Amino acid sequence: MKENLGSTNSSPSVNNVDGIQKLVVKPSKIIYHFGTSGLAVAVATGITHPLDVLKVRLQMQLVGQKGPLTGMGRLFFQLLKNEGPGALYLGLTPALLRSILYGGLRLGLYEPSKYVCNLAFGSTNILVKIASGAFAGATATALTNPTEVLKVRLQMNANDRRGPIAEMRRIASEEGIRALWKGVGPAMARASALTASQLATYDETKRALLRWTPLEEGFNLHLISSTVAGTVSTLITAPIDMIKTRLMLQQDSKTTKRYKNGFHCAYKVVFTEGPRSLYKGGFAIFARLGPQTMITFVVCEKLRKLTGLNSI
Repeated sequence: MKENLGSTNSSPSVNNVDGIQKLVVKPSKIIYHFGTSGLAVAVATGITHPLDVLKVRLQMQLVGQKGPLTGMGRLFFQLLKNEGPGALYLGLTPALLRSILYGGLRLGLYEPSKYVCNLAFGSTNILVKIASGAFAGATATALTNPTEVLKVRLQMNANDRRGPIAEMRRIASEEGIRALWKGVGPAMARASALTASQLATYDETKRALLRWTPLEEGFNLHLISSTVAGTVSTLITAPIDMIKTRLMLQQDSKTTKRYKNGFHCAYKVVFTEGPRSLYKGGFAIFARLGPQTMITFVVCEKLRKLTGLNSI
């Protein structure tokens, strides 16, 4: 039974008081919370980066044309032959920087968002998890988009040996500072869809496995849940990822500008290259995102355990 706020020994809704108290956390816990997320994503990015380079190259095949596409295996050997093994790590520096910032925010904001929704609506159902993931992904991308632009530009320019700082200066001077936020719309849409599908699927899969199978909290549970999450998120985000890449690599020139925005890019791709072109690099995305999701969640859960945080 609820008591008056004015009563000496009373408390308003006990759940609300507990909830507000839990929102007040030590600075060290905040650092651990976001740090473990960012570090886990950085580890996964470092391991799967060559697949990301292949994905970008596959997505930029036959722009504006229809025709036979080079497969991932053949492209891999062409890249090694023509550009050397180092080409597989083009753009690694901004990729790692982005992983720490974007990954830390993307995973780190999910739980607080879910918790606030629980306080406001008294529920953490699947819709709340999807909304929390979408908010976390969109916010993280809006803040870190310049690192993604730098990454894909460096991945496509094997002959340009300038570092990320020099490339950022070049983009800002030749195309304007706004060019660092090219493709931010599709990037936010992709991050929203990715984080919502990835985290909500992981969360719900873990919950179902704990309830219906003998599995307990640990490596096997994390591995199976992250595999399911990686598969679902790849199917949902591959077309958005391709559109985002095309926009980010587009130069700002009135004569060469091919796409006006994300919707125009999708229309042009479907019309000139065929609907299947939206899944260009789809296998590379899965080959990268599947393992990356598994590594991210397994490492993140381990780091959270070591720092005394609860599992996701």
